Amino acid sequence: MTRIVRFHRLGGPDALQIDDLDIGAPKAGEIRIRVRAIGLNRAEAMFRSGGYIEAPRLPSLLGYEASGEIEAIGEGVTGFVIGDAVSTMPAFSMTEYGVYGEAAIVPAHAVVRHPSSLTWSEAAAVWMQYLTAYGALVEIGGVGEGDAVVITAASSSVGLAAIQIANAAGATSIAVTRTRAKREALEKGGARHVIVTESDDLVAETLRITEGAGARLLFDPIGGPGVEALAEAAAVGGTIFLYGALASAPTPFPLFSAIRKQLTLRGYTLFSVTRDPQKRERGVRFVLDSLAAGSLRPIIARSFPFERIVEAHRFLESNEQIGKIVVTV
Repeated sequence: MTRIVRFHRLGGPDALQIDDLDIGAPKAGEIRIRVRAIGLNRAEAMFRSGGYIEAPRLPSLLGYEASGEIEAIGEGVTGFVIGDAVSTMPAFSMTEYGVYGEAAIVPAHAVVRHPSSLTWSEAAAVWMQYLTAYGALVEIGGVGEGDAVVITAASSSVGLAAIQIANAAGATSIAVTRTRAKREALEKGGARHVIVTESDDLVAETLRITEGAGARLLFDPIGGPGVEALAEAAAVGGTIFLYGALASAPTPFPLFSAIRKQLTLRGYTLFSVTRDPQKRERGVRFVLDSLAAGSLRPIIARSFPFERIVEAHRFLESNEQIGKIVVTV
């Protein structure tokens, strides 16, 4: 029997419980992993509470990211051997798979041999954040030298990943945060500029930083009324990537700004990368090469033991973290 985290009802962190299950052997095209660390993501909290883009089938597994060693390999899987140190990427549905547990079975296309220089915790903090930012900024946005990139919710793991990717491309990273409490950490995290919205005007500051041109790329997991300010801060021909819905209020369409500036407002998830074999291969190579070059470096906010998964999810929803929350197994 294996200890696995599931939820039998929708709700807050208290809905999570540890069950003893026989998860069996991997089927064709699957791999079973002995899990060493789990990376937590906001998507999993939304899935648990019923606010995600997919509805869970109860009782439900959850979790996209884990690191560990391969225990068993299903029929037809090549390129891996038992004992390989690997990590998983979000390239599957949580209605079918989940990695919160002492062991996990996942599709082989979601498994990557990560660099040996990474700890288990760091390896569990790679794929969601970097592939999310890569897909929008690099694969679609073509970020490059001279671009200005506005990054909201910048202290999240994806926000910090976007800062690192923008910087590596020679772009100007503009981190946006609500309070002054995270300014110093964002500056240490590499942000070229930090806008604190409780005291700074996002539009005025972005235009000042860009000498009136505005930002070509804007990367936002919040939505809500703030999208109107992002549209005003955008450059002519700019693109606003909306990859989350943290705001509880409706998201208006900034019609006049969009027309005047010929803007693109694009809904986006990293599945546009991870579920396309060619894009996934490019993304994985980009991340692995960037990790090796040192331009990408996972930032761990806090680590919890497996038995404190409920507390870890409470911290995830507190918005206090700067970087990735990891659970060790």
